[in-house]
Amino acid sequence: MEGDVKLWGGRFGDSVDAGMERFNASIGFDWRLYAADIAGSIAYARALQRAGLLTEDERDRLIAGLGGVQREFAEGVFQINLSDEDIHTAVERRLGELVGEVAGKLHAGRSRNDQVATDFRLYIMWEIPGLRRQLGDLQAAFLDKAQQHLEVIMPGYTHLQRAQPVLFSHWLMSYFWMLQRDQERLRDLERRVAVLPLGSGALAGNALSIDRDFLAAELGFPSVSENSLDSVSDRDFAAEFLFWAALLQVHLSRMAEDLIIWSTAEFGFVELDDAYSTGSSLMPQKKNPDSLELLRGKTGRMLGHLVALMTVLKGLPSAYNKDMQEDKEPLFDALDTLKLALPVASGVVGTLKIDSAAMAAALDDAMLATDLADYLVRRGVPFRQSHGLVGQAVRKAEAMGCPLSELPFSEFRALSTVFDEDLPDVFDFRRSVEARNVRGGTGSAAVRQQIERATLALGEIRDGASQER
Repeated sequence: MEGDVKLWGGRFGDSVDAGMERFNASIGFDWRLYAADIAGSIAYARALQRAGLLTEDERDRLIAGLGGVQREFAEGVFQINLSDEDIHTAVERRLGELVGEVAGKLHAGRSRNDQVATDFRLYIMWEIPGLRRQLGDLQAAFLDKAQQHLEVIMPGYTHLQRAQPVLFSHWLMSYFWMLQRDQERLRDLERRVAVLPLGSGALAGNALSIDRDFLAAELGFPSVSENSLDSVSDRDFAAEFLFWAALLQVHLSRMAEDLIIWSTAEFGFVELDDAYSTGSSLMPQKKNPDSLELLRGKTGRMLGHLVALMTVLKGLPSAYNKDMQEDKEPLFDALDTLKLALPVASGVVGTLKIDSAAMAAALDDAMLATDLADYLVRRGVPFRQSHGLVGQAVRKAEAMGCPLSELPFSEFRALSTVFDEDLPDVFDFRRSVEARNVRGGTGSAAVRQQIERATLALGEIRDGASQER
């Protein structure tokens, strides 16, 4: 096969403009699909032989040649030619150089349309187990840190205002469950990725009696696409993966924002390990949370990838269109970003230093106002009335310049005779936390239950990842 012959060149008399050739080429990024492309071609060679379109010797020569191409890629010696439009062209061109004219039989009944859809899905299928393991490592870091600091009390915030006391371990576990939803979405997404397009041809199906169920079994696809026209143009799986990646990055960004705030001198709740911090080129005293700022900053990039692909897809007619070539670079970058971000996030959480004294010092009696309202509710006062009475008490304490717990008992009695001598018992942060021992609450017993369930969930994830390996 000549190096500059196009797979589609027979219909054309003139050569392609050099600028158009560069504009059209995707080999600069889709070379990453080489292993998936070769795996698909090996399976297709076997299917062609089963259909009587190749002899056993031809099949074996093709498979041996494809193995040689695979080794060249793996060893970093594969030479990409200027005329290689895409990974499919490059592999087929090199295969012809290795095994001769029999390479031309491999594409019978197959289009680059169903070929690229198969390669792309297979590539993502192979990447998902690694992402699941990295995500599990981050969950484990949150779980381990929660077990280490189970009893530490800190201010809980809404609107970035002090709200109610919570256990620091409860905050940690909130991110475990957030990431658990990401695990579940990834598992659900995987089912829709793992649908075989190969055998759909360009758009109308395969006319050479190719056994698509055989192809699916060979390549590890649990299901086969039902409509060839839809199959070659479906990029829902790529858009869904980018949504998953963007939402996961949003979760990492929210975690980063919490820790950035809490690591400031104004809070001092946590300190990042030196391994995940950087300094200032001017100010020697600075210790900047750059790891967290980058986790936060990458979110814009991930959201942009999702919007870019959705914008490409929104105006396309049915079947394959070359616009779909724009699906790979966003997804490749999203994968690369997560592969770097998840281990960094795990390292940040795993090495995080906690200042429980600073957390305790930030607790404020006003955070127990809800407990004070609950005190009245337990004595039969309707909650709306209780809320109003406690609000008046808070206002009185502010006017007198004293903490709510030091407001004279007479002032409470003036608001309601329901307030009794046991009122001081309410002003206890530990008691407030432990009162919330319902499932999912911040009480230590409830958090221990969370940890037990999380440990089981993490074990299932790791068992599944082990089986996939």
